[in-house]
Amino acid sequence: PKMKEDNCLHAALICLGMLYYSHAITTEKLNHARPSLHGHHEKGKEGQVLHRSKRGWVWNQFFVIEEYTGPDPVLVGRLHSDIDSGDGNIKYILSGEGAGIIFVIDDKSGNIHATKTLDREERAQYTLTAQAVDRNTNRPLEPPSEFIVKVQDINDNPPEFLHENYHANVPERSNVGTSVIQVTASDADDPTYGNSAKLVYSILEGQPYFSVEAQTGIIRTALPNMDREAKEEYHVVIQAKDMGGHMGGLSGTTKVTITLTDVNDNPPKFPQSVYQMSVSEAAVPGEEVGRVKAKDPDIGENGLVAYSIIDGDGMDMFEITTDYETQEGVVKLKKVLDFETKKSYSLKVEAANVHIDPKFISNGPFKDTVTVKISVEDADEPPVFLKPSYIFEVQENAASGTVVGKVHAKDPDAANSAIRYSIDRHTDLERYFIINAEDGNIKTIKTLDREEIAWHNISVFAVEVHKQHQEAKVPVAIKVVDVNDNAPKFAATYEAFVCENARSNQQFITISADDKDDSANGPRFIFSLPPEIIHNPNFTLRDNRDNTASVLVRREGFSRQKQDLYLLPIVISDGGLPPMSSTNTLTIRVCGCDSNGSLLSCNAEAYILNAGLSTGALIAILACIVILLVIVVLFVTLKRQKKEPLIVFEEEDVRENIITYDDEGGGEEDTEAFDIATLQNPDGINGFIPRKDIKPEYQYMPRPGLRPAPNSVDVDDFINTRIQEADNDPTAPPYDSIQIYGYEGRGSVAGSLSSLESATTDSDLDYDYLQNWGPRFKKLADLYGSKDTFDDDS
Repeated sequence: PKMKEDNCLHAALICLGMLYYSHAITTEKLNHARPSLHGHHEKGKEGQVLHRSKRGWVWNQFFVIEEYTGPDPVLVGRLHSDIDSGDGNIKYILSGEGAGIIFVIDDKSGNIHATKTLDREERAQYTLTAQAVDRNTNRPLEPPSEFIVKVQDINDNPPEFLHENYHANVPERSNVGTSVIQVTASDADDPTYGNSAKLVYSILEGQPYFSVEAQTGIIRTALPNMDREAKEEYHVVIQAKDMGGHMGGLSGTTKVTITLTDVNDNPPKFPQSVYQMSVSEAAVPGEEVGRVKAKDPDIGENGLVAYSIIDGDGMDMFEITTDYETQEGVVKLKKVLDFETKKSYSLKVEAANVHIDPKFISNGPFKDTVTVKISVEDADEPPVFLKPSYIFEVQENAASGTVVGKVHAKDPDAANSAIRYSIDRHTDLERYFIINAEDGNIKTIKTLDREEIAWHNISVFAVEVHKQHQEAKVPVAIKVVDVNDNAPKFAATYEAFVCENARSNQQFITISADDKDDSANGPRFIFSLPPEIIHNPNFTLRDNRDNTASVLVRREGFSRQKQDLYLLPIVISDGGLPPMSSTNTLTIRVCGCDSNGSLLSCNAEAYILNAGLSTGALIAILACIVILLVIVVLFVTLKRQKKEPLIVFEEEDVRENIITYDDEGGGEEDTEAFDIATLQNPDGINGFIPRKDIKPEYQYMPRPGLRPAPNSVDVDDFINTRIQEADNDPTAPPYDSIQIYGYEGRGSVAGSLSSLESATTDSDLDYDYLQNWGPRFKKLADLYGSKDTFDDDS
């Protein structure tokens, strides 16, 4: 029983301790709101209780009202230490945020004042440090203590909206309560202290069309069936007020522009019931006749209208399309009109919305109809041919003046003017045809050949007599009908070969034929031999009845020695009326063939050689011919070496021997030397033609003619003397020996002595005598006489 009493006592003591601890915490919390002395506990920054040693001074204020505008600085709090006896030896020091600028301390009494007006929206609290020191020595008497001064909020900021103006859209005819937009305002005051930041929304302008939720700021429609076509835009003013909307609260406003968007709630409507239009009968299909328009107050795709023709006697003659840029129906001509046939038409046109909203289908049919009356106007029309084109036929070789056909046109107008016809000569350049200007008869004026031109395509004009500008044009195709006027001929140039050992009735070639005439007058072709050689002993002909024929051997044993070429006439007839025929000659050569029938040779001479001599004999003959040629060449060479010690001159080797002397002439200015003109052959100039290959029998006297140049010197006589001796010397070699003298005179009439320019320079010499010098000078005669020969030929 004693132990139970002890346990109960312990429990009671624990409960008392807990109550005391709770009371101490509550007291510490209350110390924030009133002065306290000799406190043993201090509340930490995060609310926890911190145990420390006993402090000798305390402060007595934590809050200061913002926006204080009194005449004296506001007292924030007071510092006092228990060791302060009031003799003035204690000095209080304040440091931290705003110390000395915003907050000042009386170093004797410890009172802290705020010297400036505070704004909580700029800074909500300040952290300061207080300390008591000895006035004389500045020795700290107490450890420094940190505290917070909070700026207490007052309602000094009105609500502000995020945007000064809002824009929103809502479909027209929306139900009541449809959300339009949410506007939001903010208040800079402390939302945790009082109602300074508690906002309430209200509508100042925009009733009775719209309303706003007081707590959320959502704007909603307040009236049903708002019509965009009646009013499209609304201006609403929304107010936000703090203090919960009570008296004395601050407020802010914003403007909201609300636009009603379109829906298809209106059908199209024609402004009139009948449209009158007119069109000329001369209008071409596709030409616009007129326009109609149904008005639809809706916009965008809701206002799109499509037009169509649903009834009327002009449905086949007219059509309507939609111009989506102007929302008009365009009536166009579909077919050519004729005033004389029908003068007016009526159409029933419907206009309907393209996009229909099912929500408003009950508003009625979204379409409308209108009557369109179209009158046809008379126009001066050009002549009209009875047919769009004409096709005529005429036989080839028909006589000039043959009638080909007749075209006819008439004036569609009521006047029915006379018509004149003509041929477009650009389509008949050769002028094969002519037309009667009054009745339209077309005749030939030339003979037509189908094999040259099978079709003639011309154009005929028709014009009104009194209105030349009204004309019509029609194409006329004229077919030239074939007449059998061409005989068939060989399809190609045939040359046949038959073997000497050909067998009787052996086929060795197949021939065919061509006919320029049409197929009706051409095949089938008939092949035959002329009656006079129908019993030809060598060859026979077989008609294959497929427009070909085969040539066969009638007998055996042909011989190239007797006859190596045969000409076989073949008659080819066509199937036309009257039939045409021609005789064509087939050339047949006799050839040598092997046992298989392959050709070996068709040359008669080669056949004889092969028959009389063997291969060995031919080789021996050729060898003998070569040996004889070698002997002849050696003999001629040795003989020419004896007679021509200076140079070897072959028939085809035409060269010049140039003998060079070391003396140099005086040039062009040397007037003492001889005239180079004296080197010209006076005999050649005067027509004297000596023979170089035979001994001259008598001396030719030079004919009177050109004389040497007047500037001749003694060397001229010397040269002429040597030339005469050379010409009269029967032992002189038959070639020219060219001597070069070191003088170049001025104005020489002899020209260049070089043979390089002989063929291109004009010479005063006549070289015809070279033709008489024999075969050795034939090359020179061809070179120097070619110019004259060419001139004669030309």
